[in-house]
Amino acid sequence: MSGDIVGMGVVTCLGDEPGAVHRALCDGRTGVAPLRAFDSALFRVKHAYEIDDRTVPGQDEPGRASRWLRAAVAAALADAGLPATVPDVPVIVGTTLRELRSAELWWRDGHSLTPAEMHFGQVMGDAFGTTETHTVASACAAALYALGMATDLIALGLADTVVVAGTDAITESSFGGLDRVQNPPPQAIQPFARHRRGMVMGEGAAAVVVRASGAHPRPAHACVRGVAMNCDAAHATVPDVAGVAGAVRDAHRRAGVDAADIDLVVVHGSGTRHNDAVEAGVLRDVFRGVRPGPLVTSVKSGLGHTCGGSGLMSLIIAVLAMRTGELPPIPGLSDPAPEAGDLRLVAGHPARGRFGTAQINAIGLGGINAVAVIGGAA
Repeated sequence: MSGDIVGMGVVTCLGDEPGAVHRALCDGRTGVAPLRAFDSALFRVKHAYEIDDRTVPGQDEPGRASRWLRAAVAAALADAGLPATVPDVPVIVGTTLRELRSAELWWRDGHSLTPAEMHFGQVMGDAFGTTETHTVASACAAALYALGMATDLIALGLADTVVVAGTDAITESSFGGLDRVQNPPPQAIQPFARHRRGMVMGEGAAAVVVRASGAHPRPAHACVRGVAMNCDAAHATVPDVAGVAGAVRDAHRRAGVDAADIDLVVVHGSGTRHNDAVEAGVLRDVFRGVRPGPLVTSVKSGLGHTCGGSGLMSLIIAVLAMRTGELPPIPGLSDPAPEAGDLRLVAGHPARGRFGTAQINAIGLGGINAVAVIGGAA
C-alpha cells in the first residue's frame, strides 16, 4: 500500500503554487479576511478564508469548486510531466460539499444546474478526457480517504497512476450552520490556543499524482508509505481519542514504522475545543515514551478549514517541509492550551531540520478518520 507522489497542485487563499503557499505559511501569513461571499450582517462570524476570484466583487457565482479542481489537477499533471489529456488515469476526488454552493445559487438566483455538475466526473472528463472519476464524500477526511483508495488501486494492480484531489467552496448553508453553533463566534482558526473559539471555513482545491513506486522517469516528491481509514461513529460531532489513535497506529503499521520514526505531524487542527483536546490526547497516547517526540503543526490557521481537500493540503505542506527542511509554524500561537502544553508545537517561526517521515491527520464529523504516513522519495 504505497506509491510515489510525482506531481502536486493547489489553489488556496494564499496562492496557487505549492512552493509559494508553503513559503507564505513559513512566513506566518494567513488568508483570513472580511467575509465577501455573503451578507455579513446576517452572521456573527464576519471573516472567512476565501479565494477572491469572483468576476464581480461581492457577487457569488456557481462552479467555483469545479474551477479550482480543474486548476489543481492541471498543475499536478504538468508537475508530473504527464500529458494534459489522460483518459486512462483514474481520478478520485474527496469532498465534503461537492457543488452545494452551485445548488444554492440555482435555488436562490436561478443559475443553471444539472445533476451531473454536482459531482466531478463530467468536469474531469471535459477537462482531461478522463473516463473514470470517483467522488468520495467522507466529510473532512475525504481527500485522505481518496489517497488511501488510490494506493489500493495501485497495490491491486488496477492502475499504475492515479490522480487524487480534494475541493470545496464555502456554502451559505454550512457557514450559517457553523455560525449558529459556535459560541462565542470565532473570527479566525487558532489551533491549540488557550482561548480558541472554533472553526472558520476556507476554500480551495489540492491534487497529487500518485504512481506505482519506480514507475516514473522523474524523481518523486515523496513516497506514500501507508494510509489508514476508519469510522468509529462514537459521536456525531466530537472526535474520539480511541478511534483517532486506532487510525494513527494502523497507519504506522501499514507504513512499517514505529512512533519513534515520525519526525513531524501535521494535525487536523480545526481549532475547536473538542478537536484540539482529542488530538493532543491522541499524540500523548501514541507517542508516549518517545523523546523528544515529533514536531506538531497545523495549516488551518493560515488556509482556513478547506473541508474535503484539507487533508491533502496538509500532506502537500508536509512534503514541502521534508524537501526544504522548513516546517511552517501555527500563526499567532503564543498561549497554548494546557492540554497541548507538552507537545512540540511549532510556533513563532518555522522549525528547521532534516525530516524523513511525516504523519498527516484528517478528522471528519461522525468519527470519520484518516491518517497518512509519507516518507522522502527513494
